[in-house]
Amino acid sequence: MIKAVIFDFDGIIIDSEPLWVEAEMGVFTTVGINLTPEMCRMTTGLNTQDTLQHWYNIYHWTGKSLFQVYKEIMEAMQQLILEKADLKEGYLDVLQLFVDKKLPVAVASSSPLKLITTALKKFHLFEFFRIISSAENEEHGKPHPALYLGAARKLGIDPVNCLAFEDSFNGAISAKAARMKLVTIPDSHDFASTRFDFADLKLPSLKDFKEKHFDSLNSLN
Repeated sequence: MIKAVIFDFDGIIIDSEPLWVEAEMGVFTTVGINLTPEMCRMTTGLNTQDTLQHWYNIYHWTGKSLFQVYKEIMEAMQQLILEKADLKEGYLDVLQLFVDKKLPVAVASSSPLKLITTALKKFHLFEFFRIISSAENEEHGKPHPALYLGAARKLGIDPVNCLAFEDSFNGAISAKAARMKLVTIPDSHDFASTRFDFADLKLPSLKDFKEKHFDSLNSLN
């Protein structure tokens, strides 16, 4: 039985993936690295520290520390969220469905807590969430299950009784490794890929998630 719902943040609650691409591409040019949108998508779902380490292992830039690059990306993202971020289409209806069922809802995200809080307050959603878990407070980020396990522990609910919503492959692995029921909403360029087939449900958009889907997931062992 589903007793709680845990949402990823980037790409599920807000349409932030294009903003991350913009921020990363802009900041990385300052250390002589010209990332493409396709390259940025390679690290979707990883926390920013792991993303930075990934590119540093390849390019070994000089002139700025990893911390300085991290700080600049965070500052750019916070501004972009305030100026440009929109909620994902269908998210408010999905959230309302679970609020009406009086199920506790949480966030489990690779993003820093400051960015999650900035967005939730912008859209007046902060008070709906029982728990907000950020990978910056976990020893391991996605695809490791620690983030989802930590969120379930804070909720006081067994992970097998939690339903997770994810858009990225790394995030989907994380939620399923935590033994949660999983709904994936992959990007359009990933939707046809069979690599998301381990999810309990795959949909092209959050607006397609209906009561019948919840009932079906709720009946799974």
